[in-house]
Amino acid sequence: MLPAVPLPWRALLARAIQSERFRALQAFVNHEQATQAVLPAAKQIFRALEVTPPDAVNVVLLGQDPYPTPGHAHGLCFSVQPDVRPIPGSLRNIYKELTTDIPGFRAPAHGFLESWARQGILMLNTVLTVRAGEANSHQKQGWEEFTDEIMRELNRSAQPRVFVLWGRQAQKKQSILVGPQHRIVATAHPSPLSARAFLGSRPFSQINRHLVDLGRAPIRWDSVNDPV
Repeated sequence: MLPAVPLPWRALLARAIQSERFRALQAFVNHEQATQAVLPAAKQIFRALEVTPPDAVNVVLLGQDPYPTPGHAHGLCFSVQPDVRPIPGSLRNIYKELTTDIPGFRAPAHGFLESWARQGILMLNTVLTVRAGEANSHQKQGWEEFTDEIMRELNRSAQPRVFVLWGRQAQKKQSILVGPQHRIVATAHPSPLSARAFLGSRPFSQINRHLVDLGRAPIRWDSVNDPV
């Protein structure tokens, strides 16, 4: 079953949750879970919203859909479970860019990024579920409207935030982000297919500069080396 949206987000997203489109999405996901292997596990579908409640969001990092390999996805974009080896290609490129963009950063042996989410990065995929082994298999079933509403509500807030849009799909969301109080960091996607344009774009130092300008603490990117 699709779990309930975490309580801190529920009032903010009431209109989306009560819509016919969301009810159809629930029915679709419930049927998929009953007949197929669906990732991530049901209790982890809203993990990004659980770890980073609305008032804590300083940065929004937008991914696409969960990793379709069983055992990888756990509800945070780009992140994998701590024991996953090898680390996915996109995340290896994220670490590679961090080592040149952030002085002293050391890439860990794992790809578990929850320490970033706990610092106020909403690590949100556009689509929150996927059929195992079939990337993009849950597109156009209602997730896009739900996650767009999350971005609209964060955009409407007077609290300034940094929105990070990697790749063309994420950058299509820029039309939602009209609040002049916000900052946008738009670069190529870290996928191996676009790594040449991503590497050298220095998004992580840009994020931290924006946060400092907004009176917020910069992200401690090397927190991924803290004990899991």
